[in-house]
Amino acid sequence: MMPNNQITLLQNGEAYFPALEAALDLATHEIYLETYIFEDDTTGRRIAEALRRAALRGVKTHLLIDGFGSFSLPETMVDFLEAAGVLVMKFRPKTSPWTLRRRRLRRLHRKIVVVDRTIAFVGGMNIIDHMDIHRQTSTRFDYAVRVNGPLVKEIHDSARRVWSRVAWTRLPPGWDEDNDRQEPSMEPKGLMRSAFLVRNNIRHRRDIENAYVQAIEKARYEIVIASAYFLPGLNFRHALLDAAGRGVRVVLLLQGLADHRLLHSASHALYGSFLDAGIEIHEYRKSMMHAKVAVVDEHWATVGSSNLDPFSLLLSMEANVVVDDGSFALELKHSLEQAIKTDARRIIENSWRTKSTKLRLVNWLSYGVVRFMVGIAGYAPGIKPGQAKRR
Repeated sequence: MMPNNQITLLQNGEAYFPALEAALDLATHEIYLETYIFEDDTTGRRIAEALRRAALRGVKTHLLIDGFGSFSLPETMVDFLEAAGVLVMKFRPKTSPWTLRRRRLRRLHRKIVVVDRTIAFVGGMNIIDHMDIHRQTSTRFDYAVRVNGPLVKEIHDSARRVWSRVAWTRLPPGWDEDNDRQEPSMEPKGLMRSAFLVRNNIRHRRDIENAYVQAIEKARYEIVIASAYFLPGLNFRHALLDAAGRGVRVVLLLQGLADHRLLHSASHALYGSFLDAGIEIHEYRKSMMHAKVAVVDEHWATVGSSNLDPFSLLLSMEANVVVDDGSFALELKHSLEQAIKTDARRIIENSWRTKSTKLRLVNWLSYGVVRFMVGIAGYAPGIKPGQAKRR
């Protein structure tokens, strides 16, 4: 945890995209933007225009998108950005829908923006319209944070490392000239203690999961988790069950509208054991839920890109911010409580038990398929599929 930060909660695209655009328009030195999805829609063109404006006034502007998540981004958009001087790269651009190789499943799922090494954004929001998806009538439910203070240096350093790894074989020498002319600011900006956590396949394979589990194990009275895709491993599930067993109130806000039916069905296989333990399960129904956040004991909180499923916890590159601050945690908790109260439906144990045997079988088959897919892909280099399944 680093002290002296100011972490500002941003809920949904209505708060996030104006704040992001304003920061991009104030940039004077450099921009790093990482995203899984960058769409050629109203929001994508709005942010693309802001990146172009920055590049045209001399700001070193870097855009890194995932080759699979942004596969539909037309080359005309890339050309439009590059013509203004924006440096655009794709993370693992070669994809195949017919293979389960590790490299295909290990995606750049982080959503990070760093501007002038003085302000950063971390969260779950891609560069995409939050209304124009799945015929929904309400905006997608999601969160991000704006970071000011010493923690920005760690976020900047991480973004630069990832960019440099990808650029090493793709950009000509000299792309980073004059890149160090601005020293990162370590000036105090607030009173919040916070940390920046990443998940990758090098040195930080379990950092985000471990932070969750440690917070859950230390919980004294309440855990509130919102996760769009929820299929955690045994350690995580046991931590939740143990917490409920010692009297901690455990509340899960999960996806109610299925956009990935296999994952949605697989997560339902876990409902029975959670409900038996007294864990509350609420399914968000107002629109698509994309949030990946949690609050523990009204003090520890996290916001980021990492879902609680095998693809985020064991394969993809992810980034979360953890905040140890009562005011921030309460703000996030109250936002989640409001969503649960007005836009979600609670799953009642008795009614869940009346589900047909056929439906339960489908759920467990889906669970098995997902675990098998991740198992044959391999959780980490050197781990055999049979070993991975035991997790």
